[in-house]
Amino acid sequence: MTDPRTTPVPGRVRSDVAHNARVWNHWLGGTDNYPVDRAVGDRVTGMYPSIGEVARADRAFLGRAVGYLAGEAGIRQFLDIGTGLPTADHTHEVARRTAPDCRVVYVDNDPAVLAHARALLAGSPQGATEYVDADARDPERILRAARPTLDLERPVAVLLLGILNFVLDTAEARRIVRTLMDAVPSGSHLVLTHPTLELGGEANEAAMRFWNENATPPITARGRAEFAAFLTGLDLVEPGIVSCAHWRAGPGAVRVAQFGAVARKP
Repeated sequence: MTDPRTTPVPGRVRSDVAHNARVWNHWLGGTDNYPVDRAVGDRVTGMYPSIGEVARADRAFLGRAVGYLAGEAGIRQFLDIGTGLPTADHTHEVARRTAPDCRVVYVDNDPAVLAHARALLAGSPQGATEYVDADARDPERILRAARPTLDLERPVAVLLLGILNFVLDTAEARRIVRTLMDAVPSGSHLVLTHPTLELGGEANEAAMRFWNENATPPITARGRAEFAAFLTGLDLVEPGIVSCAHWRAGPGAVRVAQFGAVARKP
């Protein structure tokens, strides 16, 4: 893993403005971040102390969801949009513990993420892992770029973890989901997480305001009804829409203000 503190800054990277992928990496204990990311991240933590728990719960949810999909659901193709800079247990790693032939396409448009991905995803003896430089707001481009790796005539798991909250217009966010899910066949799955001011997240409102004034991209929270609308026409996998920390988790999991759900296209 590269360390921005000792690695030259790529031309497109703004090291003077905090960016979500790098701040999230900081909350997860990673090193792929700059001083401005740590400063903003620590300020947000001061305003909303459970944000680190949210980040860790979201990451753990990914592991459980992908493990379920590659195992019980029999999914062998994954389209992970807004992958960011995780510190461990990437989608392809989790999936291939169960099924080494899984094919994974990651999508992000942050240059620091791209540089990290090129090093991380160098070769694999089984399956296929590719990276697409694209914005989540352009699902048509994402689908075109994914086709050389993924067979869109066979079921695909579409992952949108903590990404629709950066699409401020809810109608646009719903269009993105609809375009992606219309392009994949029956048996495909949608995996979502999204921050909310419900589930005990009311204190996050001021932190989100601070974020939008000091970092990029801007963020929004959504309620349960708005989150559920993203899943219209799909069959929820048990336990349905819950705090992502509680989705198929063991006893004692602490609830966080982040919805999580997995749903199947009938």
